Amino acid sequence: MISVLVVEDEEITAEANRIYVERVPGFEVAGVARSGGEALRFLRKRPVDLILLDLYLPDMHGLEVCRAVRAGGLMCDIIAVTSARDLAMVRSAVSLGISQYLLKPFTFATLLEKLTRYARFKEEAGVAVGQGDVDRVLGTLRGSSELPKGMSRDTLDAVAAKLRERPEGMAAQAVADAIGVSRVTARRYLEHLVELGVAARMPQYGAVGRPELLYRIPMES
Repeated sequence: MISVLVVEDEEITAEANRIYVERVPGFEVAGVARSGGEALRFLRKRPVDLILLDLYLPDMHGLEVCRAVRAGGLMCDIIAVTSARDLAMVRSAVSLGISQYLLKPFTFATLLEKLTRYARFKEEAGVAVGQGDVDRVLGTLRGSSELPKGMSRDTLDAVAAKLRERPEGMAAQAVADAIGVSRVTARRYLEHLVELGVAARMPQYGAVGRPELLYRIPMES
């Protein structure tokens, strides 16, 4: 199991992130810290494989936590979580060894992709024979989206967000109208969410004709 420390000061968000991580096979939450100081104290007692680290904490910036982790000789990997779109901060994060960057708000599907990629990266063991092996391993961790060809992360997140607004479920046409795409496109994204295990489909029986499929995201998602 890959152990994860969730570092997030907002209680609801911290709990949501914990639930998200524990839904991914092969991962377990070792603890939840609500501040940078609490995170560092936890890590001194129990090192973890991965830190899901919010960058804006009440006592220190997340990048300070990263510096302290590295200065302490801890080799855990870090996924930075933030709502900031500042590319200078992204560069600073990369320079401190942060392996991936996750922008708020994010869906379970987005985190699932990051953690799945990280798990494959951890599995890549052995000695690199050449540059191709090094590039392949780094690409596993930092490569771009693994979405099927022709699909975009922004559209997938928009579809998931609409489903969360309607816990009773939505038909493909309703989703299409809401985000401004065709019914065929909406259906493709909805089916992808189902394949990921994020959404579920269910029939809605009307007065006549075949039942219409509704898509919904369970409340715990």
